[in-house]
Amino acid sequence: MPFAHTEMVNLDYAASTPLRLSAIDAQREYDNSSLAGVNPNSLHSLGRAAAQKLEGCRRSLAQTLGRSVRPSEVIFTGGGTEANAMALLGIAEGARQSNKHRTRVLISAIEHDSMLDNIPLLHAAGFTTDLILPNSHGVIEAKTLASMMDDSVALVSVMLANNETGAVQPIADLAACAHEHGAYFHTDAIQGFLHVPFDIDSLGIDALSLAGHKIGGPVGVGALYLKTHTPFRPRIFGGGQEAGRRPGTQDLRQIIALTAAASELYPNVAHDFTCLTELSNALYDRLVKHPLIHATIGEYRKVDHLPGIVSITVDNFDSEDLILQLDARGFEVSAGSACTSGNQDASHVLLAMGIPRNRALGSLRISFDDRIDPASLDRFCSCLFEIIGEPHAGC
Repeated sequence: MPFAHTEMVNLDYAASTPLRLSAIDAQREYDNSSLAGVNPNSLHSLGRAAAQKLEGCRRSLAQTLGRSVRPSEVIFTGGGTEANAMALLGIAEGARQSNKHRTRVLISAIEHDSMLDNIPLLHAAGFTTDLILPNSHGVIEAKTLASMMDDSVALVSVMLANNETGAVQPIADLAACAHEHGAYFHTDAIQGFLHVPFDIDSLGIDALSLAGHKIGGPVGVGALYLKTHTPFRPRIFGGGQEAGRRPGTQDLRQIIALTAAASELYPNVAHDFTCLTELSNALYDRLVKHPLIHATIGEYRKVDHLPGIVSITVDNFDSEDLILQLDARGFEVSAGSACTSGNQDASHVLLAMGIPRNRALGSLRISFDDRIDPASLDRFCSCLFEIIGEPHAGC
């Protein structure tokens, strides 16, 4: 018998976020305009107006990445998965074309499957690959990368913030290490974009992926930042759009909505980061007082982590069972990446961190953004404790 509740509480924002009002309004305005459905590559007046709108979006998105970012360095894509594949395969091929001895690619072991599942394609193209292991907090250390580097490395890719644990990576140090050996550096910033303050200049990277649906923009649109002079070989051809780097008619409607959401978030990144960090740490504080609950990143207050992601394991419980029981009570959470929700094995991220498989099988990810009602987090804790048994006295 289902439990009575008035509404579902979505605590799975790391998987995808609801559209922001700014994005909805931007889509509605586009739908009601003369540009609706117009190809921005057409030569007539409406086509030129659509192209002007497209380039305005490109300029706006570039500004959210850093003051030095040129609009021409922003390539619009059909989402984060496409942006990641373009960066991984395109830059590796481009680097090898420039130097035939650059045949190795280093990828962190905690990457999203949109990176890791492309490894066989790298092998088929003649590259060798190695995985960079994290420490027990889920962080890739510069000394670990340095021990793996040599002059055969074409590309290093490490995500900005992990989508399961929320652990933020020392990207500037890692990029500097890669550059010391002449390699290029890409970061998957899909989870961290506009949730953690950063600037392209301070990161010192060559490429960055982002996606609209992680910031309150629409699903099916993203972008790849590709620094000028970074070698790149397109993977698909036909049409010449995006300066020949990503062919196919641009979805102006989605791009406008992505830009609207990014423009709304950008001025408040630092403020939201502080507020959400306080909420996340308070949630961690309450949860880990329970003897069966553990933070996957360990001493969370000493580890740089993405605000709005709280990652735990629950002893003696299975993730799927917990998720279904919480769902029946009105709380939507996940075990980790939604892209692998059909896979009942333990998370590759948690296993790479050294978390035992039996403990990793009881993982939960609670995620939210600036739109969360703190009272919902309190109710979630009470509900989870009810399911697994109340904590000992004094908690």
